[in-house]
Amino acid sequence: MTAGDSLTAARRAADLDWLGTAPVLDVLVIGGGITGVGVALDAASRGLSVVLAEKHDLAFGTSRWSSKLVHGGLRYLASGQVGIAYESAVERGILLTRTAPHLVRPLPILVPFLAAISARQVRQVRIGYGAGDLLRAAARTPAAVLPRTRRIGPDQAAMLAPAIRRDGLRGGLVGWDGQVVDDARLVVTIARTAAGHGARIITRCAAETVTGDGAVLRDVLTGGRLDVRARVVINATGVWAGELVPEIRLRPSRGTHLVLPGRALAGLRAELIIPVPAERNRYVLAIPQPDGRVYIGLTDDPIDGPVPDVPEPTEGDIRFLLETLNTVLARPIGRSEVDGAFAGLRPLLAPPPGGSGSDRSADLSRKHAVLTSGTGAITIVGGKLTTYRRMAQDAVDAAVRSGRISAGPSRTARLPLVGAAAPATLAAVDAPRRLVARYGTRATEVLAAAGGDPALLAPIADGLAVTAAELRHAVLHEVALDAGDLLDRRTRIGLVAADRAAAEQAAADALATVH
Repeated sequence: MTAGDSLTAARRAADLDWLGTAPVLDVLVIGGGITGVGVALDAASRGLSVVLAEKHDLAFGTSRWSSKLVHGGLRYLASGQVGIAYESAVERGILLTRTAPHLVRPLPILVPFLAAISARQVRQVRIGYGAGDLLRAAARTPAAVLPRTRRIGPDQAAMLAPAIRRDGLRGGLVGWDGQVVDDARLVVTIARTAAGHGARIITRCAAETVTGDGAVLRDVLTGGRLDVRARVVINATGVWAGELVPEIRLRPSRGTHLVLPGRALAGLRAELIIPVPAERNRYVLAIPQPDGRVYIGLTDDPIDGPVPDVPEPTEGDIRFLLETLNTVLARPIGRSEVDGAFAGLRPLLAPPPGGSGSDRSADLSRKHAVLTSGTGAITIVGGKLTTYRRMAQDAVDAAVRSGRISAGPSRTARLPLVGAAAPATLAAVDAPRRLVARYGTRATEVLAAAGGDPALLAPIADGLAVTAAELRHAVLHEVALDAGDLLDRRTRIGLVAADRAAAEQAAADALATVH
């Protein structure tokens, strides 16, 4: 991969100019979330001509609101969805060992055995996690990467999660899963990888109408419209898919997370699994983040009506998460200690009209589906962050089977993303470890963005680790066009309002200096 993977405002403008006079494309992708950029990479790496149009910014929608977990599908085993569980485990292994080992890493998971958990429940948890070990082995993920589940004593459990209650603590179970350093960063990295293979990634470009052989696109910045022809159009807009292809019926559900300062659960070294009282197979998670924060999630509530661009958590969601979390803590966390909250919408397929089964969104299948509309447009919906690569492969395979394009098999299962390298290579990168953890071998690009000025490598504000060089890098290489792109997606500073306010001047300086 070369500098040809850099995404800039100038490249965006040039791609729009080219699109105005372009011949028929092979593939037009609508949507710049994890699925859309995955489709763009899959198609471009097969040698197809590809344009991706995103109405807002990369990772603007659901993709930035996840739990930041790359999970092996253990929860799906409990509901009998073995195929989805296996698919998740396979894709987790691919990310951990081949395509994104610089962004995805092993995370220990602790299920504490407190007094409220009966011996029968302990046995059920052990059986479930044993099945998870079998999934890992079936997916051929080495035990050196994700160790086997093991039982630990009370002292070891308290070391992993010092904030949990000690009274009645009988130890716990420790398993392992995957965690992505930042879901939005994964999306941007995939987009850059696709660009390096020739895809044209165009943000602030809205699809106004879509058919099976093209779309009317509008440049959101200028208002100009383009009539684009393509052999295949793939709708990867997630919860907004039905707005472009009305026959698609979705049942979005809201997943809410809280953002807590690290001191609230001081010393948390593992994802903490907390059973929801009076619920079966439902849990709340406390997940330590690389930036020192802790995310508490998540809810699963159906929503009705128009789909908002940015969903908002409700006070009921926040109260539920705090109440569940506090069932296992020695010191309860109060509402005033919550630094922030965010919510995302899952693009779940609605059950067929008149179908039987549970009405809860938590019980709807997380399986993805590739659907072809009456006009011939292909829509990919459902699924989740972990399985984005397989979803993209299936969508492009469907396009090839349609006979409208010709291409070989998918290459993405073994295609490293920008910045990926073996652990030994990453360890040798001459850059701060924090930058290597977020950019891999491209951490040196961030250093270069400082232009030799050590002040640009210092944190931009007290209590924040992000540097001015990272903001400049986002403008120079990651098509960050405004402060929202910088603070809400290229970094996650915006999750805490006070941090966002402290960083706004640095964002303005980065945009002004580069432009």
